[in-house]
Amino acid sequence: LSWIIKRISKMAVFFPSFLDAGSSRTTVYVYEWPAEKENDTGVVSQTFKCNVKGPGISSYESNPGALVKPFDDCLNKVKERIPVHLHKNTSVYLGATAGMRLLRLQNETAANEVLASIQSYFRAQPFEFRGAQIITGREEGVYGWITANYLMGNFLEVTWVHPYGKETMGALDLGGASTQISFISEEPQENFNSTLQVKLYGYNYNVYTHSFQCYGRDEAEKRLLALLLQVRNPCYPRNYNTALTMKYFSGSLCTQSLRPTNYYPNQLVNFHGTGDPGLCQEMVSLLFNFTACRDGEDCPFNGIHQPKLKGNFVAFSGFYYTINALNLSGHFSLADFNSSMWFFCSQSWAQLQFMLPKFEEIYARSYCFSASFIYYLLVHGYNFDAETWPQIHFQKEVGNSSIAWSLGYMLSLTNMIPAEGKLIQVPLKPSLFAGLLIFLTATALLCLLFLVYLCIVSRNRKNISCVEHVFIPE
Repeated sequence: LSWIIKRISKMAVFFPSFLDAGSSRTTVYVYEWPAEKENDTGVVSQTFKCNVKGPGISSYESNPGALVKPFDDCLNKVKERIPVHLHKNTSVYLGATAGMRLLRLQNETAANEVLASIQSYFRAQPFEFRGAQIITGREEGVYGWITANYLMGNFLEVTWVHPYGKETMGALDLGGASTQISFISEEPQENFNSTLQVKLYGYNYNVYTHSFQCYGRDEAEKRLLALLLQVRNPCYPRNYNTALTMKYFSGSLCTQSLRPTNYYPNQLVNFHGTGDPGLCQEMVSLLFNFTACRDGEDCPFNGIHQPKLKGNFVAFSGFYYTINALNLSGHFSLADFNSSMWFFCSQSWAQLQFMLPKFEEIYARSYCFSASFIYYLLVHGYNFDAETWPQIHFQKEVGNSSIAWSLGYMLSLTNMIPAEGKLIQVPLKPSLFAGLLIFLTATALLCLLFLVYLCIVSRNRKNISCVEHVFIPE
């Protein structure tokens, strides 16, 4: 066994870097995996994470050249983490999500210029740049599901053996411009057109996944502000005042239908927070179309059919950060969530500054809205209730690895990268590993019994020799 471990340590290791270009920010991850695989899929681990300063790349639509400079700080740290002789063999990928999906729909030329600027920047780096792409909402959802279950040990255990009878968890992801729900359904997949087949570690999974564009936290709040278009905002903390340009909340594709006829992008609109949780929830409910579904319970909102919820779920990204602001963690009852939300939303702006462990205005002013939005999305949108709500685990990471769709993308990517030469078949297939384990255990027991037998025989011989020595006649 020790020889196998040493042999593995000498095998080639991949050090891919991945840039998750979300709508609100870009995050750089460095992953690694040994060249050998388990049933055609690599065993990947996160070794480094860095948040790029500034907004998401879609915010640079009018000045694409300015978006690459903020990458320098994180990329320099990546260069330090990865040995220099491996730089040229280190693959770098950039995946953009809903922010760029919206920009491409709104202004395809601007989206292409943003991607071109990224391509130009990374081709000047010492790494092997594999391109920048805009992934679909369904891909984002299923990759998040893969990440969550991989980190929870639902695909592989520490021994690299598929855990027998272990169920997967559903995944709930809340980004800035979209939100995703993904889980294994017991209902026939032909009833839903949002089912994808995933193959990992030799097993197939049929995953229901759907991405709701414009239902990310940031875009949803912009839609609320566009609906209000008035001085008083019940979701802002009491006594909070701010002035926002009309372009900030009405310039998005998500708010285009709400744009007033007298739209002036640079015109300032003043908002005054009233801190009214009841009225805030009423306003948030207007963001959902609950009348589009009239043919059954499998169609919660916006005319999207969804299978019945099953099992436990992990909620990450924006879900986690909002729950953390309410001083909640892990899993808890729906009643606890409601009471915490109501208490938080009733505070004044001055009080909030002492309640939050990390106070940033742009986030602090919006936590009440986020909490109300999460309530309506999960309860009225996805059909969680008082009984199933505690099955949601609000979590940011597992160990040192972030729960983010990028790791799921990397796991899928390893299916397309050939392994090193098969000098050693490690990890072993589950059946072979179990058989080998039984054989080694039996061999060890037989050896132990044989040693005991030799000791007994040796002792008896000594005793006989001693007796013969005593009674030998002179």
